[in-house]
Amino acid sequence: MVELKTDASIDAMHAAGRVVGRALTAVRQAAHVGVSLLELDEVAREVLREAGASSPFLGYRPSFAPTPFPAVICASVNDAIVHGIPTRYRLRDGDLLSVDCGALLDGWAGDSAISFTVGRPRPADLRLIETAERALAAGIEAAVAGNRIGDIAHAVGRVCRGAGYGIPYGFGGHGVGRRMHEDPDVPNEGRPGRGLPLRPGMVLAIEPMVIASGGDGYHAAPDGWTLRTDDGSRAAHVEHTVAVTENGPRVLTAREVP
Repeated sequence: MVELKTDASIDAMHAAGRVVGRALTAVRQAAHVGVSLLELDEVAREVLREAGASSPFLGYRPSFAPTPFPAVICASVNDAIVHGIPTRYRLRDGDLLSVDCGALLDGWAGDSAISFTVGRPRPADLRLIETAERALAAGIEAAVAGNRIGDIAHAVGRVCRGAGYGIPYGFGGHGVGRRMHEDPDVPNEGRPGRGLPLRPGMVLAIEPMVIASGGDGYHAAPDGWTLRTDDGSRAAHVEHTVAVTENGPRVLTAREVP
């Protein structure tokens, strides 16, 4: 069932989203060559603590997971698409890092993700990230009352496929509210004019994922969480929590420019 949020609830979700934005900004600022993924997780934990927020990631265990998730961020490096568990791995020059983070504040959730390079960037990685961000912007633009879920999916997929990139099947966005994952699913590829109608009060996480080689194949790593590209090519993942309102889409997880 899809819950329509009131204006007051959307404002409360915006407060949670601001915490997520601060956490992601802090992680990006701390992500230098030689810094470990566990250290980045601690940076995000501190932002959540200071805000009086908790993490919807920590301890989360969906049906596919062999263990509860042990961190407050997902940190996915290079060929990892999503759900990377922070480890002692230390960032290297040229790494592509995708970071996903959520926050629970006063009973409401926010969820967002960024991708960026560490040290000297590869031009191909910058193009990959830029495409993911353009796909996200296109998806947000389509998140208007009167459209359908398929319009968001089509907008995201058209940008990704148009650039020659792959899209991991079965993974995409979702509803957000009292819980991090709610109905409806928001695919990253689909047909316009199809699917659930968008109504004011719906809050959605829109999250493009792109694979550099153009292939769609992926597999779960031995940790049971991290999804990696089958061919070892690099991937990027970006996400915002967005409210459908009578005045157009409202991004609830916007980040300050560092």
